[in-house]
Amino acid sequence: MTAKAGSAAQLQVAAAWEATEPDKLHEACGIFGIFAPGQDVANLCYLGLYALQHRGQESAGICTSDGEEFHLHREMGLVSQVFSADVLSPLRGPVGIGHTRYSTTGSSRLSNAQPFLFDHGQLGPVALAHNGNLTNTQALHAGLVEEGQHFETSSDSEVLATLLARTPGERLEVVLQRALPRAQGAYSLGFITRDSLVAARDELGIRPLCIGRLGDLDAPGGNGYIVTSETCALDVVGAKLVREVRPGEIVTIDKAGLRSASFGVRRQPAMCSFEFIYFARPDSVLQDRSLYEARRAMGVRLAQEAPVSADLVIPLPDSGTPAAIGYAEESRVPFAEGMMKSRYINRTFLQPDQAMRDAGIRLKFNPMRHVLEGKRVILVDDSIVRGSTSRQIVEALRRAGALEVHMRVASPPIRFPCFMGIDIASRSELIAAGRTLEEVRDLIGADSLAYLSLGGLRHALRAGATGSGFCFACLDGAYPVQVPQQLEMDKLALEG
Repeated sequence: MTAKAGSAAQLQVAAAWEATEPDKLHEACGIFGIFAPGQDVANLCYLGLYALQHRGQESAGICTSDGEEFHLHREMGLVSQVFSADVLSPLRGPVGIGHTRYSTTGSSRLSNAQPFLFDHGQLGPVALAHNGNLTNTQALHAGLVEEGQHFETSSDSEVLATLLARTPGERLEVVLQRALPRAQGAYSLGFITRDSLVAARDELGIRPLCIGRLGDLDAPGGNGYIVTSETCALDVVGAKLVREVRPGEIVTIDKAGLRSASFGVRRQPAMCSFEFIYFARPDSVLQDRSLYEARRAMGVRLAQEAPVSADLVIPLPDSGTPAAIGYAEESRVPFAEGMMKSRYINRTFLQPDQAMRDAGIRLKFNPMRHVLEGKRVILVDDSIVRGSTSRQIVEALRRAGALEVHMRVASPPIRFPCFMGIDIASRSELIAAGRTLEEVRDLIGADSLAYLSLGGLRHALRAGATGSGFCFACLDGAYPVQVPQQLEMDKLALEG
């Protein structure tokens, strides 16, 4: 079993990625688990994690089981840096779980990297991969410390693993049914035991998780099953989508096939709306909906709500592209690529101070003068968080000769922090919190600014008038789970 420390260069990669994305929300992690009898699955885990790299760039890990022993390798850095053919070859076995991480609870260091390996007295070794954030971590941690438990990391995932290790049960699904009702917040979970793959999703379904099938879907057992955060990872390994893991469901996959169990109380689902707005890849499918088409629909609705006279519609690449295409189609203003995005900026080892963040933005986005000069431009992005990127992009477009820059945002203003796995520390970070639309417009330097309305977002998501089935808490402050009072006070405070 290996768990090597990352090199200094690998530790810098996470900082470099964050330095080039300072005005984007970041999600916790990606999960890829596989059960494929007769195969060594490590290479497929690697490919699946590569497809999920956008969900976390700080660390990556894979744990496999050959039926007797577990084989674990995890390091700081990107998937392509953590794994090589030589590293993958000892990870033998037909069962595996992989994880790529962005820290929200727990600092960015190797001890917090996943999968976590823990021992359950009745079940033996279990490997855990977690996407999401628990809201009652402190209460669970305190209770377990009182019982004599010692913790090695600062991650809520270790708290969850410890809770499971101390819960009796002859099968993992029984352990989960007994323990998970105590965990509050967001969690999509993947596990492996010596001979099974298990997945579970919180009662609200806040974070995504789906089931795929390798081989012939009509053949008994096919060639195996996959559980993963997004369908794009299924596409990469040639698997077919079976369905999503349901909120409050536990799925167990072993030599007997797939079986389902439930836990907790059935509640109204509340999937994170930002999975649709930004987090998930546009080539993924959630709730039977193409993410690309959902984002294009957001752009169409935005054009209906906030038209403006202009010569060009351009996206902030790549996250704003589908919405910009929808805006251009609906407004009949020509679409153009007004900026080129460097696909390799994450490999320049930038330090995350403000000066280098600014340099990273200039390196990453380069306006094209021959497209922009003398033009009135509509700039479409998926969201504005802190406003630093938006301000610099607007300035860069003007330097490239744009006569006017009209900012259009394909989501409502983000005014509230998230407690379920998004890295918003407090309202003081959010440019729209406590400011008028005109004040935000002036801060980013645009000629005009408009956001998609919450009703427009619901329409694009086909969420109905009440938005049932989604969480919009960072937009409207209506949290679907109870938030501890001190945590709420810390995050909701605005600096004076």
